[in-house]
Amino acid sequence: VQLQAFGGGLVQAGGSLRLSCAASGRAFSNYATGWFRQAPGQEREFVAVTTWSGDMSSYADSVKGRFTMSRDNTKNTVYLQMNSLKPEDTAAYYCAADLYFRSNPAKNDMDYWGKGTQVTVSS
Repeated sequence: VQLQAFGGGLVQAGGSLRLSCAASGRAFSNYATGWFRQAPGQEREFVAVTTWSGDMSSYADSVKGRFTMSRDNTKNTVYLQMNSLKPEDTAAYYCAADLYFRSNPAKNDMDYWGKGTQVTVSS
């Protein structure tokens, strides 16, 4: 599975962005897909994950209620809608995929990764 994330940018605090992750290769609809983020000097951390069908999602406590993940398997794309953004959300955001859904996956649990897209939230 090849993944490509895009949609990052610069936004003011309180604003919104929608990230997209386009997949190609193996049957993407078989894979749980997640978003992680990494700020400079920090470890890559879990943000959100959804099942292969999109019927269940899980979120990190830091983004719960503000971020929503969805997917459209007809377009081989997953989305991360980010609302009420805060400066601490500033990071490179990565999408990742794995055959197994875990509600709080570690980065080592994910088999496939895309390149990151930068999100910068100004105060």
